[in-house]
Amino acid sequence: MQQYADRFRREGLGVVVITYDSVGILADFAKRQNITIPAISDPKSEIIRAFGVFNTHVPANHMAYGVPFPGTFIVDADGIVRSKYFEDSYRDRISAPTLLLREFGSPAGTREYTARTSHLEMKYYSTRDTVRPNLRFTLVADFQLPPKMHVYAPEVQGYIPIRFELDPSPYFKAHPTEYPKAEILFLPAIKEMVPVFQGRYQVRQDVTMAANDALETVLNGAREIKIRGQLRYQACDDKICYLPQNLPLEWTVAVAPLDRQRVPEAIQHKAPAPSGEK
Repeated sequence: MQQYADRFRREGLGVVVITYDSVGILADFAKRQNITIPAISDPKSEIIRAFGVFNTHVPANHMAYGVPFPGTFIVDADGIVRSKYFEDSYRDRISAPTLLLREFGSPAGTREYTARTSHLEMKYYSTRDTVRPNLRFTLVADFQLPPKMHVYAPEVQGYIPIRFELDPSPYFKAHPTEYPKAEILFLPAIKEMVPVFQGRYQVRQDVTMAANDALETVLNGAREIKIRGQLRYQACDDKICYLPQNLPLEWTVAVAPLDRQRVPEAIQHKAPAPSGEK
């Protein structure tokens, strides 16, 4: 969030972190990571409970008692929650540029790749050039088709649809591909109504990096990975359907390690004493 705080502000949002950690722990982490965005210490989990994200699975005698289910809320000036982002695993986090993309369509400003054929132009990129374990981010493809050219949407029957696919990998888990709403087009040549994409449109593919231990094992010391996949489609204009095409896709991202340094022992979380003990 620190890296993208100014972009959130340009969209009219402030950024604040709320945690059950003490002021001392927050100060230590902020200094170590050069964090300047506001961070609120909520040691009694009062704000956490008010938002309904108190983690009820942590026993009261555990050092993590009071921790929230991690996630992100978009709240308006009247205090109304307009959207929220949570993952199934408490380890996973949705990256800030993916939030910006979903909320505002903001460009990522990351490394871009291009592919061109006689049927389409495609610019594709990742919302993050540097990733870390358990991070969820988005692979994006922006398309531009020439006038009168179309490709078939995934729900088409009897024709070859566009398909955006990633190769299986131990580095990450792929989420379902997100396509835009199709346009229904009448094709006089075949006298049918079919779902298509034409002009400008965008396809998104979220991926979540593997957990730290699993990722370290498959990386074997490397700090860069390649995400590979392909785009399959068949393009048609108002007269001709062209041969199906397979375009190879590849993104290169750096992998940063997690900050696993603990704060000084004097300010670390301590498990509450068992009932009856002092």
